[in-house]
Amino acid sequence: MTVDRDTSTAATGTATSVADAPGDPEPVSVASVPAGHVYVRHLAAEHPSDAAPRRLEDPRPTSGPASSQQWWPPAMLEPDWVRSHHFDVMHLHFGFDARTPEQLAAWVDALAETGRPLVQTVHDLRNPHHESRQLHDEQLDVLVPAAAELITLTPGAAAEICRRWGRRAVVLPHPHVVPLETMRGRDRLGTRAGDEFVVGVHVKSLRAAMDPLPVIETLVRTVADLPGAVLRVDGHRDVLERDGARYAAGLADVLEREAARGRLDLRVHDYFTDDELWHYLASLDVSVLPYRFGTHSGWLEACRDLGTTVVAPTCGYYAQQGPVLSYVKDEDRFEEASLDDAVRRAHAERPRWGAGVDERRRQRREIAAGHDLVYRSARGRP
Repeated sequence: MTVDRDTSTAATGTATSVADAPGDPEPVSVASVPAGHVYVRHLAAEHPSDAAPRRLEDPRPTSGPASSQQWWPPAMLEPDWVRSHHFDVMHLHFGFDARTPEQLAAWVDALAETGRPLVQTVHDLRNPHHESRQLHDEQLDVLVPAAAELITLTPGAAAEICRRWGRRAVVLPHPHVVPLETMRGRDRLGTRAGDEFVVGVHVKSLRAAMDPLPVIETLVRTVADLPGAVLRVDGHRDVLERDGARYAAGLADVLEREAARGRLDLRVHDYFTDDELWHYLASLDVSVLPYRFGTHSGWLEACRDLGTTVVAPTCGYYAQQGPVLSYVKDEDRFEEASLDDAVRRAHAERPRWGAGVDERRRQRREIAAGHDLVYRSARGRP
């Protein structure tokens, strides 16, 4: 079992800071893909100065009703949008999943043609929604070499970027996910009952990166042996109800059988609202991530914001995001004993590795300053 935060540094050739950009008091206008995502919103300082970067609002999607407030699919990924709008820097985060490498190449060409640099934050080195890695690799093969500046969230991801493309990436950590005001009152959110120890697994809508069944089967046995422990499994209706669009019969049958035996608490529901999600996470002592591949996790950060211990697989770079208990799992391996050990340690020690409000506020100031430096370095350098 791997324990706690991996603080290893990135390999030679990666970077964790950006050289000071030339002094320039003018704020940088940034077209973010997207702008409204919680991650992107929390890249800005709480109280930005007049010189802080100015992010354009998400335009109306390229399809869908005129009244839609969603950002998907991103209009900013259209070459014609690039040519017809004013901005200094394009910053790509998410939203290019459905674009072919050829479409992305045309978009990159439009940025070069109009003299606007691309900054890309490499969140995912393996797309968690794709069974195969081929398309995402081909997309990154277009985007990463074309970017004027690269950002990623952990030293391990930066080292992988260096190995695969020979590019340096600035490492800027994931900001808080839960609103700071909610974090301040997180003790009022929790519904942990007395000495009860709640281990949670959320299968969501069973995206490709998830492999929850062997994880849950192990947890059923482990939790049954721990005094006062309860296993709670949540999932969405589309996966766990028989008329659901993505009904997973094998998983649903096991969960229903174990719930009928009283060995787990099964909750089937629609997507949580933000407030419902914060209450859910705050009610858990432990959240187990049932992934077989991946890179980084916003769910992990929300758990840290709410003081919930995370048990994370060894695939990806989750252990570099913050303190976690790790168990051995990837596409080829699953060591049941390592998951059993991690949950038993969490039960015995009841670690409290959450990030405090002051820590998150300080981190957010540093992240905002780091992005400002990256944008100023990239501006005028397509």
